[in-house]
Amino acid sequence: MPPPPNANGNSSASTLQLSNGLMQKLKPAKIYKGAVEPQPPPTPGSHSRSNAGPRHITAIAFDDRGDQVLTASEDETFRLYSCKTGKHLKTLYSKKYGVDLPRFTHKNTTVVHASTKEDDTIRYHSLHDNKYLQYFKGHKQRVVSLEVSPTDDGFMSGSLDKTVRLWDLRVPTCRGLLNLPSTPIVAYDTTGVVFAVAVNNYSRVLLYDQANFDKAPFLTITLEDPTLALVSYPPRPIYMTSLSFSSNGKYLLVGCSGDAHYILDAFEGHLLAKLEGHVGLERRRLDAPQSIDPVKGSSGEEVSWTPDSKYVVGGSLNGRIAIWDMQNLPTRSGPLDLKVPPTRIQPLANIDGHPGPARCVRFNPRLAMMVTAGAELAFWLPDQSADNEEIAKELLRKKSS
Repeated sequence: MPPPPNANGNSSASTLQLSNGLMQKLKPAKIYKGAVEPQPPPTPGSHSRSNAGPRHITAIAFDDRGDQVLTASEDETFRLYSCKTGKHLKTLYSKKYGVDLPRFTHKNTTVVHASTKEDDTIRYHSLHDNKYLQYFKGHKQRVVSLEVSPTDDGFMSGSLDKTVRLWDLRVPTCRGLLNLPSTPIVAYDTTGVVFAVAVNNYSRVLLYDQANFDKAPFLTITLEDPTLALVSYPPRPIYMTSLSFSSNGKYLLVGCSGDAHYILDAFEGHLLAKLEGHVGLERRRLDAPQSIDPVKGSSGEEVSWTPDSKYVVGGSLNGRIAIWDMQNLPTRSGPLDLKVPPTRIQPLANIDGHPGPARCVRFNPRLAMMVTAGAELAFWLPDQSADNEEIAKELLRKKSS
């Protein structure tokens, strides 16, 4: 089980002392060249996928303690790595069902994950002996959002069949069902008491009380960005791909496939900030034209909070990693006004080092470590060499004096 929240609503996982200086010193400590199997050559008479580009990692998950990280990719494999040693621990195959959205349970040896073919069943999987422990059936189309409760054995899923299902690891049938007007994206807050559902095509974020999920949402937020009309008219729609609460529960990060992400006030629904300065990941290649209507990229995990919620880290089609400082977000209260433009925030830093587009970006919940993934996988650590030089200079000054 994860540690209980403290009085401020933060778990002890959020005690990481991150700073602007440290975040700007992140550098790839290790790059795994073989993190995804290459696309096999087309057989005679088959349809070639030569224009699709290389296969990509589509999801990253850390266990509760930040000791291990698991990837899922388009080659239908899981790959497990040690965060402390950087070693690749094992590769597990799921050629029959495919793999996506792996999420550790509160045991670091078991995960739940979505399927990409055969059926739309969610599978409960043991990494220890590579066996399925349970099947969760009910969705009629592919699961595109999957999250485990931070406090118990519950989890929930959102599907292209326009439903959200609530589950318990101990029971194969779902314990709750929400029918939505469009494809939903789901997220728990850090207490597990509240969950959010983003509904694409309607630009709504719905907040529910976990204990009364069968009632109407207690807050409905409309995500409307008046600055989009300055770019094109009619404005290009927002396509939401991920949702995540800040560790103190005050904010909602809305990840999008386009060239902006958004920060919402989680209590009243005000649109506070627009995160810019990166190239959206809905396209496969930088030279590919942008479609009229936005679409999901290959992951939906382009952006995430650091565990202390001081920063947001995100990928970019040009391979750079954007770091946005969230320590001075604006405050708004009173009646909602959808015409008030959000504060536009540029990255504190755009750092280089990831080979190719960084389609998944996650920060370790316990360690000063970031993981990025695309066609390859990279582990990032703060570069302490500059600090060591300063310490050495200070020691020399003290000796000479």
